[in-house]
Formats: sequence, C-alpha cells, structure tokens
Amino acid sequence: MKKVDQLTVGLPVCNAMPCLAETMASLLNQSIDGFRILAIVDGGSDDSLAYLRSIRDPRLRILVQPNQGLTCTLNRMLQECSTPWLVRQDADDVSHPNRMERILAAIEEYPDAGMFYSFANYHPRGRALGSFRCTRGTPMQLRNIVRSGYLLAICHSTVTLNVRKTLGFGGYRVGMHNEDADLWWRMALQYDIRCIPEVLVGFRQSPFSVSSQNLGEQVVAGLYVQYLLLSHLWMRPPRAIEEVRQELEALLSSHEFQAKEKLRTFNIEMARAHYAVAARALWDSMMASPSYVLRRICDELFSSRRIANGVRPNLYLERKEALWS
Repeated sequence: MKKVDQLTVGLPVCNAMPCLAETMASLLNQSIDGFRILAIVDGGSDDSLAYLRSIRDPRLRILVQPNQGLTCTLNRMLQECSTPWLVRQDADDVSHPNRMERILAAIEEYPDAGMFYSFANYHPRGRALGSFRCTRGTPMQLRNIVRSGYLLAICHSTVTLNVRKTLGFGGYRVGMHNEDADLWWRMALQYDIRCIPEVLVGFRQSPFSVSSQNLGEQVVAGLYVQYLLLSHLWMRPPRAIEEVRQELEALLSSHEFQAKEKLRTFNIEMARAHYAVAARALWDSMMASPSYVLRRICDELFSSRRIANGVRPNLYLERKEALWS
C-alpha cells in the first residue's frame, strides 16, 4: 500500500523573484520526495507566477488570488492543505536538504504534537552572520514561558503545524502584524510545541521586507500580542490596538529600538556584502544600547540561556487602568 503523504509545504508568494528560484530548488532537491508543495500567489506584478508554472513537478500545486495579505493567505493554506501537517516556508528562504526528512522523523516520534520548529541561520551563509534568535526548551518549558507572560521567539519559516489542531482554535488571527507570535502562545497553551534542535532553514533578511520597512509598527504589534496574552492569563477583556497604542509605545525603550534597527541593518548589509555599511550599522547599534547588543551576542553564544520576547509583565500592570479600563 502506498504511504500517504504527511507534509505539505505552504509557500505564500508575492513578488518573490529572483529569490523564488533558489527557494524552489531547495524544496525540489530534498533528501526525500514524499511531500507536496502548495504555492499561493497573492497578487504581485513580477514573474513569480510564470516561473512557478514553468516547473514540471507533480508535487507542486499553484493557486492564484488577488492580493489579500499574508495572514489571509496563510489561513487559506490551512484550509486548502490536503495533508495532516503544513510546513511553513517563505518565498525567499531556503530549506536545508534534510529538512523534510527530519520533520517526518519528529512527527513519527511525537505524533500528538501541535507544532514543530527548528533553528535557522541567516542566508546566504558565508556572508550573513549568526542565527535567528530562537527560544529553546521542552514543550513544558515553552508553555511555562507563555504562562509567565512572555512570547516565544520562533522563526516562522521553520514551523510545521498540525492542520486540524491549528484550525481548531481559529488559525491565524487576521489584522495582526505579528500573526505568528500570536499563534505560538495560543498553540503552547493547548498543545505541545516540539523543537527539532537542528538548523534546517536559511532565513533571508531583506531591506524590502514588511518587517524591515515597518519595524516600528512590528515592535508595537509585538507588544500588543503580549498584551493579548496577558489579557488571557489575567482574564481581562482586551481592547483594540488603536485604543491602547499610546500606552504600548510608552513601554518601548527608544535606545533599544534604535539598537535593534541598526543590528538588523548590519545583518542585511553583511548578506549583501556591503561590509563598510554593515560595520557602521554595528557601531551605531552598540552606541545606541551596548547592553542590548551584549544580550544578543550572549543569546547567540550560550544555548542554555532563556530566550523569550516581550517586556516585563509588571510594566503592563503599572498601566492597568489605561490598558483594561
């Protein structure tokens, strides 16, 4: 009897050329071939669709839609997925050759998990330095991080979702700029999140990505996701982001934000081989907040460190009247 495929790689595509070719090559040349690829072209004006249609591989299914944005596209992927597990992949990232093989081994060992994830390094390797800052731990340790009011740091492109369980609690919430971090905490409170402790994805940072061009909004959105988590934990009805934006922005450290922005620029410019620009960005990051840069270096060097996202939950309590009135 032929073994039924377990995995579908979900690829949201919008103006993804020229990186899309390398991404697809990394999928089509995996060490195993027992998986499917679902590419949803979410609008766009480049040759992404024509390129995908030029690929002659029975594993590839292509859907086309007017531009609806990433979150709606991800939810459609969950709905359209014909296998029990959906493997996330961005259209400019790459899967290492044994990624699908390692995911299948993990599923066989832990079939009741709600989600798997792995580590990621920055791509292209050789010019880009370091790894994606990532939470490590057992499912219970991850759950305890969430229960303590902090968010998990997980690279979205490394994740494999149990489709039925993810749809069961609503999938991705529309209107969230940090739809992934919001999904992680909801998943951790209901199901086991299992870490595959290997680097299986090359993550590409781009100056043209939504995160790079809207970093300030992304940071505020992350604080709002933490606010939603705390609202759930403390059984308080949350307010809309526009109603609490001013209070969330007050939680930001301007020096740390500048350091974060410049450190991202450093990584991007290193990958582009713009070494002088990268060196200046690293210097500016260190000048903005030496402590922030030191923490990031320690996160990179010491795998035993507890890594989580968000600010101290007590800071929200200090503003409870404005946040939950």
